[in-house]
Amino acid sequence: MNSGAPLKLFAGSASRSLAEKIAAAYEQGLGALQIQRFADGEILPKYEESIRGAHVCLIQSTQAPAENLLELLLLIDAARRASAAEITAVIPYYGYARQDRKEEGRVSIGAKLIATLLESAGASRVVTMDLHAGQIQGFFNIPLDNLEASVVHIPYIQSLKLDPLVIVSPDAGGASRARKYARYLHGELALVDKYRAQANAVHSMRLIGDVRGKHALIVDDLVDTAGTLVKAAELLQQEGALSIRACVTHPVLSGPAYERIANSPIEELIVTDTLPLRQAHPKIRVLSVAPIFAQALRSIHQHESVSALFYP
Repeated sequence: MNSGAPLKLFAGSASRSLAEKIAAAYEQGLGALQIQRFADGEILPKYEESIRGAHVCLIQSTQAPAENLLELLLLIDAARRASAAEITAVIPYYGYARQDRKEEGRVSIGAKLIATLLESAGASRVVTMDLHAGQIQGFFNIPLDNLEASVVHIPYIQSLKLDPLVIVSPDAGGASRARKYARYLHGELALVDKYRAQANAVHSMRLIGDVRGKHALIVDDLVDTAGTLVKAAELLQQEGALSIRACVTHPVLSGPAYERIANSPIEELIVTDTLPLRQAHPKIRVLSVAPIFAQALRSIHQHESVSALFYP
């Protein structure tokens, strides 16, 4: 049972649409919140209802621009100063997660810095989805729930009845995720070994595994400029795949991403609504993760296990 404190949902500017869906799935309206901006762009959030003693859930992805992160931090600080009993930062897309370690000298570990900022602002818990690297959970000294989009992805893929099916990880780091999809979808597993010369630029690729005469499904946590994704799809086409789809959680889709996907052999790009699309696209199918977040928040508020929301 919960502690008796009411749960209140609030939407940040970057995730208003998803927050409305989460609130609908939770069968509760969004709280009254005003985000004011000074002439120079300075952000001033204000809760327009009492949150004293409440469990406050702030829904905001932290994609670029960095204003989205700053807005979330200010919302957390304002909730803490307004005497909220608990503050849960619901971050469907955790920005800066690709900066999870030092691969060369004189660079920051951005994912750790963001964790420190969230804690310092006053967050008592974080709920996110498909972190780029699982070890980011260890950067936090507060509870973190890392939900999985596979809960909506896998049933949709099953409905397509693709046979024979091969699940493809676009890099070694995603092999564990691809293996889980392969287990539940009864497909084989393949891996694209890539060498990246710099960020957003892949130098070379080679395929480990067999995709000839099979329906290929590339599985990844995010798609940014789509350069890596499209090159992987072209490699699978060259290796004789029957069809090529991609299943990605976070549709960052920066720069030339839409054009690249349109001109690629990818038949369908399956994404979620952790981030809003800049534009609709006939190749992109969006699956909503709002029910998953709503159920997770309900379980957290009632002090029940969140693990029931995951594939074992």
